Amino acid sequence: MLIIPAIDLKDGQAVRLRQGEMNDATVFSDDPASFVSHWLGQGARRMHLVDLNGAFAGKPKNLGVVKDILKAIDGSVPVQLGGGIRSLETIEMYLDAGIDYVIIGTAAVKQPGFLHEACDAFPGHIIVGLDAKGGKVATDGWAKVTDHDVIDLAKRFEGYGVESVIYTDIGRDGMLSGINIEATVELARSLSIPVIASGGLTNLDDVRNLCAVEDEGIEGVITGRAIYEGTIDFKAAQELADELSDTE
Repeated sequence: MLIIPAIDLKDGQAVRLRQGEMNDATVFSDDPASFVSHWLGQGARRMHLVDLNGAFAGKPKNLGVVKDILKAIDGSVPVQLGGGIRSLETIEMYLDAGIDYVIIGTAAVKQPGFLHEACDAFPGHIIVGLDAKGGKVATDGWAKVTDHDVIDLAKRFEGYGVESVIYTDIGRDGMLSGINIEATVELARSLSIPVIASGGLTNLDDVRNLCAVEDEGIEGVITGRAIYEGTIDFKAAQELADELSDTE
């Protein structure tokens, strides 16, 4: 089970939003690349980046900072990135820069043909991000809740050839209220590709609960606010996940 640190980028800074609100951001660092070095030192085996400005603008907006982060990582762990991915050219640019996995969210829902083309053009490098509330997919930075059922859509995208699915319960993201284990497991059981949980990780009990259902197809969990505000110790969380994975 991977515990994956999130670095959300806004105006060149590392921040966390509360329930996706750009105006409700907590700044954690003016030097995001330094955060990467810290998490690598704590045992991180994958990094999760989000270009928040890009997500709202529909095109990359923090490319310089992303390149600084990639330089700090220097290929030591895989990096996945989302936010503003709207064209094959953008995907190619990020992959050429050193990103391992590109996350397509809103564009996957609104333009499924684009997602299909991306999977065909860059096999093994496309992750789909599905944000949901009450089992329904949300788009546009969580501003709109659609009528799409998250499991039905995930199955369709699995058929396109996505590498994995990041599932975020938007009612819990950034709220430190615990992972929605039941919904995450339900989605994982319906797919043959891995699911990465996101939204609500709070403490080591959440890690234990996720590891208990890891065999259902849950590859890891993304964590942001909890590791920045200290409700969970990242190194302890990854060590616990490794220990539980070894004993199961």
